[in-house]
Amino acid sequence: MKKAKLLFWNTSLNKYSVNALLGALENSCELFDIIDIGFFTKPADIYADIDDLKKHEIIIAAFSFFTPQIWNVHDLITQLKSIRNELNIIFVAGGPHATGDPVRTVTRLGFDYALIGESEVTFPAFILRIIERMDLSDLKGVCYKDQDGNIVNTGQSDPVDITKFTPISLRFGRIGPIEITRGCPYGCSFCQTGHIMGRCTRHRTTEQLFDILKAMRTERNAKIFRAIAPNALSYGSDNGLNVNLPELEKLLITVRKAFGPECRIYLGTFPSEVRPNNVTNESMGLLKRFVTNNNLIIGAQSGSDRILKSSHRGHTVDDVYNAVRIARKHGFIANVDFIFGLPGETIEDAEMTIRMMSDLAAMGARIHAHTFMPLPQTRYEQAPYGRVRQQIRDRIRDLTPKGIVYGNWEEQERLSEKIHAYLVNGIL
Repeated sequence: MKKAKLLFWNTSLNKYSVNALLGALENSCELFDIIDIGFFTKPADIYADIDDLKKHEIIIAAFSFFTPQIWNVHDLITQLKSIRNELNIIFVAGGPHATGDPVRTVTRLGFDYALIGESEVTFPAFILRIIERMDLSDLKGVCYKDQDGNIVNTGQSDPVDITKFTPISLRFGRIGPIEITRGCPYGCSFCQTGHIMGRCTRHRTTEQLFDILKAMRTERNAKIFRAIAPNALSYGSDNGLNVNLPELEKLLITVRKAFGPECRIYLGTFPSEVRPNNVTNESMGLLKRFVTNNNLIIGAQSGSDRILKSSHRGHTVDDVYNAVRIARKHGFIANVDFIFGLPGETIEDAEMTIRMMSDLAAMGARIHAHTFMPLPQTRYEQAPYGRVRQQIRDRIRDLTPKGIVYGNWEEQERLSEKIHAYLVNGIL
């Protein structure tokens, strides 16, 4: 029986993070000499294995989650703490929320530890130190309470070289979309990506991607490629702002070479998107030669240039119109993201957005509706919660039955108010 068991909270929303963490652990294969790996989605999964878990000296339950999940996570931790009289179990948090709000992840959500920032290096080191009861105070990227109850925060971990880590785990059969680019130079005021992952873009090399994809094809018969990226068209760009067509083409050729002629390539659709200012005849012509998807996700966010500028979006309303026009010209359906209720939005801004939604719908686009939600470690963390103005609400309800508008904007509106209360006043 191995010394420890590492249990991952495994849900549809965090599965890609789990894949990457398992891939990072495989870089430290010696850890598998002292730990077993398991997965759970609800407390009953742990209760069912209680007799087996008692055979381990320590159980580490790892959670990676987003801010809208904090209520679910808090409930889970509260329930699971009841078994501490039977198991030596500790709870560790990671992911966007823990990185953005580490102290309250420990003091309010009930975690023993919060990992801050990118965890490919921190997580394996943390696991080893916990098992061997070693000091954590010099390990960057950890927040916890010391023996006297004082908060220790060692700061955010340094950006990692993603080419040294595999974002999947063949050992545990965990494959899926591949992160091709990390970091975003724009730093949009409502988005955590640029604040957490940094403003400098880092790309996996095509050589590394070929090796990863070839192994997926050989060992798991994978034929579908999906990319994870803040902006799929920025792959290979030295600054993350421009399109590097030769490198983008090299990526697509590499995928086809690794997966073979039966492969299906999805790029610029979930779980990646494209920025409107990167949609050109040249970039669309390149995608059309290789990709399977007939649609693109284009981030517009607002129909007001004033709101786009104040949010640091880095593109204009005209860029969005041009992007939809060019995408349609090349045979792609444009799914255009809008965020309603952004800080500072006036009635005039809302009317501009309504007009733009109507225009884009007439051009054959679909509207993906979101409501602004404040998130930790963004410029808008303390901003008022998002509220959808009645004019936009009426227009959404007019277009939804026609299949033009979709999205969970109503649920996000409710969540926005709850998140605001938590971030500003600590109210769960």
